[in-house]
Amino acid sequence: MSELKFSKGISRLGTESAFIVLARAQKLAAEGKDIINLGIGQPDFRTPDHIVQAGIKALQEGHHGYTPANGLPQLRTAVAEDLAARHGADVNPDNVIVVPGGKPTMFFAILMFGEPGAEIIYPNPGFPIYESVIRYSGAKAVPMALSEQNGFAFDADTVLSQINERTRLIIINSPANPTGGVTPKDQIDKLVTGLRQHPHVAILSDEIYSEMLYDGRTHVSLLNYPEIRDRLIVLDGWSKTYAMTGWRMGYAVWPDAMVDPVTRLCINDHSCVNAAAQFAGLAALTGPKDAVHQMVAEFDNRRRIIMEALNDLPGVRCTDAAGAFYAFPNITGTGLSAKDAQDLFLEQAGVATIAGTSFGVHGEGFIRFSYANSTENIERAIDRIRPLLS
Repeated sequence: MSELKFSKGISRLGTESAFIVLARAQKLAAEGKDIINLGIGQPDFRTPDHIVQAGIKALQEGHHGYTPANGLPQLRTAVAEDLAARHGADVNPDNVIVVPGGKPTMFFAILMFGEPGAEIIYPNPGFPIYESVIRYSGAKAVPMALSEQNGFAFDADTVLSQINERTRLIIINSPANPTGGVTPKDQIDKLVTGLRQHPHVAILSDEIYSEMLYDGRTHVSLLNYPEIRDRLIVLDGWSKTYAMTGWRMGYAVWPDAMVDPVTRLCINDHSCVNAAAQFAGLAALTGPKDAVHQMVAEFDNRRRIIMEALNDLPGVRCTDAAGAFYAFPNITGTGLSAKDAQDLFLEQAGVATIAGTSFGVHGEGFIRFSYANSTENIERAIDRIRPLLS
């Protein structure tokens, strides 16, 4: 019998429950059950055709080999130009690191600062990989509690009060997964001002949903705060904006002092990003944006439909989903726990959702609905759930 001994770090590594629920939903579907998936966080749109064709063309032209570890030079230049156009930010292409998706940036940033004795502040409820990797690194995971009453935006004074001499990194995410919350500019201003007193603290700003805001809101990028640029990591990418989740394309802007360490992490971890996918990413940034605008407009329409429908369910209330493509309703009035509601909706109604506790302890009493699905399916899902709560 095996006597293998795994490292202690592996036992601290968590998971992303959306993929577990997806597997359960697919198993039920394979057994013949009609499943509506409002759990997985990926656009239900196809990657725009000009992007697909750019990837095909790259393969046909023989781009089959390694690329620079930090990404194709022309792609990094396009990223810098795109950030200038969208945010008015001055970014040196040498500070752009292209990686396979958004998670490598999180992993690398947390490993760069996390170790036993260190503390890292992260959003809770928040993307589960933050807490998972913090614990894996050996650092203490300090939750930045996000409340329904505050629109799931962080409170700068509270975050600043959590900083001590052991704090190495603060992670923020706006627009946010799983809540759809967007932190207003005044709170970001206050956080940046307060961080002047804590020059030992780095910031990871996850801005992957920066193109998905509603009701006239505009994105506030931390790239526009020069006083923290020497310790700021900004994460973004192609997955959500261009419906390219399966292409595994992300990037981050890193400060000068971190470029060499993160490049070495890339070389050790994945060597480089798929060559053809990078040419597709280049076409996404330099080509027409019509499909992006149409997709976001459709998400906005679905957002209004699902918010109204959720607020009409017995025992459910849903605060305004200001960004991304998630609704995060409060279900405490139903008498169900988050996990029980998730299981009930899937097993009895054939509707896949994600329990709020999958995103941290402060997610109890909530459940995440992704409206990256058709209006028809959203309405069918709500119709199936309603009798269970009545």
